[in-house]
Amino acid sequence: MPDAATSPEWWFYHLSRTTLEQAAAPLMAKCLEAGWRVLAVSPSAERRAALDAALWTYDDKSFLPHGQAEAPGLDATRQPVLLSARPDNVNGAAALVLMDGVTVPVDAPYTRCMVMFDDGDSGARTKARAQFKAAKDAGLVTRYFQQTPKGGWSEAGG
Repeated sequence: MPDAATSPEWWFYHLSRTTLEQAAAPLMAKCLEAGWRVLAVSPSAERRAALDAALWTYDDKSFLPHGQAEAPGLDATRQPVLLSARPDNVNGAAALVLMDGVTVPVDAPYTRCMVMFDDGDSGARTKARAQFKAAKDAGLVTRYFQQTPKGGWSEAGG
């Protein structure tokens, strides 16, 4: 049985109502409120650009401090939220957000790993299911959330 103090929790977010960018920004804000840095990983440059824009504008009263790992001259180690094509934890993140089918070993060194996948992306959905099973089989805490009609989250059995 894994050590709960050092093993990551795995939370899965099944999107069906909003874009990934709209859903990710509030989750990342909650991570920052908890004092966690965030590493958000997508292989898609378009996704990272859309998420970059969403983090600047998702809340009328504030923005989420962030940077793109591939940006010239950026000190990635100083970014509270780092958007990257690779799951290299250069910013000391406690929270990992995986998008667009990215997977990592279930014992990845994070406090929480969040897998976000769109219902319409069968490849990402299949990879999320495999990641869920691997985390569950390893005895790790897993939680599965489905998007509600209003865009919120409801925990389901997985």
